[in-house]
Amino acid sequence: MPRHPSLTRILREHIKAESLKPGDFLFQGEKGGMLAGSAIRRAWRTARAEVLFPEEFASPLGRQVYDLRHTCLTNWLNDRIPPAQVAEWAGNSVPVLPAIYARCISGQLGDLKQRILARGDLPDLAETA
Repeated sequence: MPRHPSLTRILREHIKAESLKPGDFLFQGEKGGMLAGSAIRRAWRTARAEVLFPEEFASPLGRQVYDLRHTCLTNWLNDRIPPAQVAEWAGNSVPVLPAIYARCISGQLGDLKQRILARGDLPDLAETA
């Protein structure tokens, strides 16, 4: 699952503190089994209400936990991490990225135009004759 290194550190600390073994649940339900989806949704809704402005909470921003994956991958692509690397980290194929995220990538137009201009212009026809 894509995540920020600081979140990985927090999760590893939790796993160590709880002495969790492979196959153990990171977050357990009431009887030690799988946490119910309804409990996850309630906790997520409460967290969103606590940290988002009312207009953000009413928007689709992070409406589902899975939206965080899209946000993470979009941020990586916007940060110009090569798509092949993003795909590998996310467990996607490279063709999936532009199909889903092409319209989410932003902030690069100015740089892209500068790179095109930096290549230079075509030679003057009078110079090549």
